[in-house]
Amino acid sequence: MLGAADNGADKEACRLTGIGRSKLYLLIQEGQLEVVKVGSMTLIPMRSLEKLLGVDGR
Repeated sequence: MLGAADNGADKEACRLTGIGRSKLYLLIQEGQLEVVKVGSMTLIPMRSLEKLLGVDGR
C-alpha cells in the first residue's frame, strides 16, 4: 500500500503508472482507483494500481 496522498503517495502512484496527478485524482473521484481512508490519511492500495494497469500482483 502506498502511503498517504499528502505524504507523496500521489507522486509515487503517478510515477508508477505514468499518469499525471490530475488524472490520478479524476480516477479516484470516478471510483476507478480505490483509496483507503485511515483517520485523516488517504492511502492508495498497490492492488488498486495493479488493477488499473491490468497487472496480476500475485
